[in-house]
Amino acid sequence: MSETWTGTGTAEDPWRLRTAPLSSEYTMHRDDASDPPLLVCQVGSTRLTYLARAIEDLHAELVRRGDWVPLGAADEQKDAAPGTVEEWGRSADNPVGGWYGQRKGYRGRFGMYLPPLLEALGLAELEHNPRNNRMRAIPQT
Repeated sequence: MSETWTGTGTAEDPWRLRTAPLSSEYTMHRDDASDPPLLVCQVGSTRLTYLARAIEDLHAELVRRGDWVPLGAADEQKDAAPGTVEEWGRSADNPVGGWYGQRKGYRGRFGMYLPPLLEALGLAELEHNPRNNRMRAIPQT
């Protein structure tokens, strides 16, 4: 497990995470009472939500690719770089057929906020360079 997180992922005890470059802190928790279940990401005063199934879906995609994948975080209004986690998180070819982000205007940054969570859960390795970070799956047995 990584030293970049704490918490259990509930609303009362959210995961306290750090972005891949370790430059910013944020919290995330599961909201299983939502339909569909969501991940609630709090970055300062900004609240973002992502489909909770993104955890398993992204891990499966990383396993499928079998190598390092660039993160490529980008705001919703900007195009995502090809081949990145960010591009996959909004692609019509992913398991949900589009955006995992649920709040219009704040659907991007999938490649910023989901990778540290997968690392914290022991599902992925994540680089922690100042920029151009990548991730890869830790296969589960």
